[in-house]
Amino acid sequence: MEQNDQYCVVRNHEEQFSIWQAGRPMPAGWSQAGVTGTRAECLAHIEQVWTDMRPLSLR
Repeated sequence: MEQNDQYCVVRNHEEQFSIWQAGRPMPAGWSQAGVTGTRAECLAHIEQVWTDMRPLSLR
């Protein structure tokens, strides 16, 4: 895994976040959340926006 590899932030229907390597087919049930960058940049974004880790169905 290269530090320069590009990732995108993805989100599922329960509003849970993860990262996915850019250019790979999106996993079923996930969609892009609009942020692309290095692994560190994507993880920093998730840390900033995902303040309630409970699935949407439990909020």
